[in-house]
Amino acid sequence: MFTFTHDNGQYRLFLNGRLLLSESRDEPMLWIGRGEESIDMYRGNYKIEDYVTERLPLHAVGVIEGPDSIVFDYGSALFLRLTLNGDLAELRFECPDPSVNRLWLRLCAEEDECCWGCGEQMSYFNLRGRHFPLWTSEPGVGRDKSTYVTWRSDVENRAGGDYYNTNFPQPTFVSSRHYYLHADTTAYADFDFRHGAFHELQFWEVPTYIRIEAANTFPALLEKETAFLGRQPELPDWIYNGLIIGVQGGSERSFGLLEKTLAHNIPVAAVWCQDWCGKRVTSFGKRLQWDWHFHSEMYPNLPAEIEKLHARGIRFLGYINPYLVRDGELFQEGLKEDIFARRSDGSVYLVDFGEFECGVVDLTDPKAYAWFKDRVIRRLSLDIGIDGWMADFGEYLPTDDIVLHSGRSPMLEHNHWPALWAKCNYDALIDSGKLGDAVFFMRAGFTGSQKYCTLLWAGDQSVDFSRHDGLCTTICAALSAGMCGCGLSHSDIGGYTSLFGNVRTKELFLRWAEMAVFTPVMRSHEGNRPDDCFQYYDDEDCMQRLARLTAVHTALRPLLKQLVEENARCGLPVQRPLFLHHEDDPRCYTEQFEYLLGPDVLVAPVWQEAQEARTVYLPEGEWIHLWSGMKFPKGEHTVPAPLGEPPVFYRTGSASAPLLARIRQAFPL
Repeated sequence: MFTFTHDNGQYRLFLNGRLLLSESRDEPMLWIGRGEESIDMYRGNYKIEDYVTERLPLHAVGVIEGPDSIVFDYGSALFLRLTLNGDLAELRFECPDPSVNRLWLRLCAEEDECCWGCGEQMSYFNLRGRHFPLWTSEPGVGRDKSTYVTWRSDVENRAGGDYYNTNFPQPTFVSSRHYYLHADTTAYADFDFRHGAFHELQFWEVPTYIRIEAANTFPALLEKETAFLGRQPELPDWIYNGLIIGVQGGSERSFGLLEKTLAHNIPVAAVWCQDWCGKRVTSFGKRLQWDWHFHSEMYPNLPAEIEKLHARGIRFLGYINPYLVRDGELFQEGLKEDIFARRSDGSVYLVDFGEFECGVVDLTDPKAYAWFKDRVIRRLSLDIGIDGWMADFGEYLPTDDIVLHSGRSPMLEHNHWPALWAKCNYDALIDSGKLGDAVFFMRAGFTGSQKYCTLLWAGDQSVDFSRHDGLCTTICAALSAGMCGCGLSHSDIGGYTSLFGNVRTKELFLRWAEMAVFTPVMRSHEGNRPDDCFQYYDDEDCMQRLARLTAVHTALRPLLKQLVEENARCGLPVQRPLFLHHEDDPRCYTEQFEYLLGPDVLVAPVWQEAQEARTVYLPEGEWIHLWSGMKFPKGEHTVPAPLGEPPVFYRTGSASAPLLARIRQAFPL
């Protein structure tokens, strides 16, 4: 599938006869150089600037074609070994000058080409026309520079974000030309898809290698990509039993809300109490005591309470992250065990997380890694019966004056940190024999997260319908992450972040809940300011509606389990872009507000406010509207979408048709 030609000083790599790489005296494909970056972190938000001091185009002074590879000699500047093996091309770099810290690569592009991936992107699924800095960070509040919320977040907290900010970046993308590209680097990178004739990839180091692999179909391509990157394990069976209710405030309130939820016939899979470890109140809202053991005053006798829940078939989830608050018990224990990252003067590096400071557990230190895995995750969480947790953060590794046990530069460790954090949680499950029974969910990620992260969550969306930070961004997040090997994703029902008068409404909660029905996991969250926002348990009508929606989700168990198994076996995500199964339909290549749940079910969530109908695009085939049973052909159709009936269709004659027909009969509005 890959072919290489050499003619009169022009070197070309073709994929199925279409130009992919090209180098000549007039048009180089590689540049190397040097740069001086400036990075300022404030509570997980980064201001990054680069001053490029040198950028040199490279021209091969010699090319040696061997039986297995082609070696490009760029003098004393760089050596590139291009290895071709059928549908796989690998570019392996060797740079003799350690002062070189910038590399640019251009790939030939086509005007109508689409690209997807670069980790989990929130705003734009198709990457063409924009560039994407790849650096794990807080995603920002608002993420749209034209809005009041983003402006005020920038002014007050330097936290406004932009369209490209993400917790989970990755130097991987998939092209509509049926190849994926992955760069072996943890450095800051910027993938630029703005030019019609080429893609330019920038790296703040010389990558070890760049891998390009092709396939004839997109499902086959994702199977190859995930075979290389790794695949997520299957979810526990109890996940499909109903809603994971996010409640807090101590045993009396949390378990009281559980009883109220059950009394309204809402199926409950688990109770998630993020404040199992205690709480602290800041100007941002209600936050947690980052000291990872159960709070004996708020949750007295928690192990016994968890045992009672288990007897009723209900699981209990908590919360942890890889930092320890300075005023906590485990911080003092960590000092004695010497598990924290240090400053160059030997003092413990403390990070400001918003009105409280925390030590950074040095996960590059095998002793610290083992201590956190065994002492915190296993003994203080799993051993008391906790069945899962939010494994939060991972984006905050500082880059200034921090000394890590590994000796690696924090500029190179920063992006890798979330994957290392995922592995720590995964290893705790392996060591305890709980993999497949317990689950943790993460928002941060990087290359390597695929194998270790049991479940993604889309992070801290605003509690609104906004285009760049609201409900719709979780669709884009799931689709883009799925193109990078993480096909199990979900989100906080109703969003999380409430600031500057922006509060959750009943309509938003129900629209989010009806979308969550058609994702692998349904989980609610009270948000950062629960007293200001709508909560389902305060509204009788909402609880009745939520009971029906959750029952539909549990009825989808056979389909969801099948799709989760496919994700683990061959890397096909649960939520899929339309083009994955409709490659001959150009309209499917740019759709980011609909998705396929497997090959034969199409979901078009209502993501805009005050909408009672939605226009939906249906690809080839005859489609049955889930709620009415009406049949629709290929094309655009405007269908009713009252609360509780998001536009969902299934293909006539598909394997899922009998299940969906039963759901229509069993759960009328």
